[in-house]
Amino acid sequence: MSLSRKLLAEFLGTVLLLATVVGSGIMGVALSHGNDGIALLANAAATAGALYVLIVLFGPISGAHFNPAVTLAMRLRGELGNCEAVAYIVVQVVAAVVGVVLAHAMFGLPLLQPGTHARTGVAQWLSEAVATFGLLLTILLGARHRPTAIPMLVASYIFAAYWFTASTSFANPAVTVARSLTQTFAGIRPMDVAGFVAAQLLGALMACATAHMLIPAQRQTQADGMELGRALPK
Repeated sequence: MSLSRKLLAEFLGTVLLLATVVGSGIMGVALSHGNDGIALLANAAATAGALYVLIVLFGPISGAHFNPAVTLAMRLRGELGNCEAVAYIVVQVVAAVVGVVLAHAMFGLPLLQPGTHARTGVAQWLSEAVATFGLLLTILLGARHRPTAIPMLVASYIFAAYWFTASTSFANPAVTVARSLTQTFAGIRPMDVAGFVAAQLLGALMACATAHMLIPAQRQTQADGMELGRALPK
């Protein structure tokens, strides 16, 4: 696939992912009449469902990263060059912001609204490190052992992580930046973004190191160098 096609796939997938995350949060709050548990359940289910579909659709084209942490891991594994990785990350961040704006537009809200939801502190940062570590480990080990199951593995993990982490599992720097532009259920204060992103990157690096230890060097064949999308169902 040409780089332009890969970037278009990353753009569309990330836009739709953020529209789902923010839009389902808005709808969940509206229909649950203030019951945060039901709103979170709706938010988690919609996000997991969208992730499954988006990975299946766009995985064969771009690898369906939709996440700078995933792109960083693939760069560290030698599956992307520097220029390609930077292009992926720029597109992911821009697309994430577009997805938030799209969600606001669909619900008739101000298009950009600096977040007001406080998400900071050691517990929140630890949650983001754990959430991102688990997500990357799911992808890296899944690509090795059960490549065709990756869409379901990722969707299932994110659904669970919404519930077992105190931060509700952003696990994605681009998502974090974009969610600082909404005051809805999914939002985060701009001042809290740096702590989340640092924790996410730490979790991603730890996952890469752990995956390297779990998969013996002698088993790292040329096939392991394929992009994630090449292992997904065509």
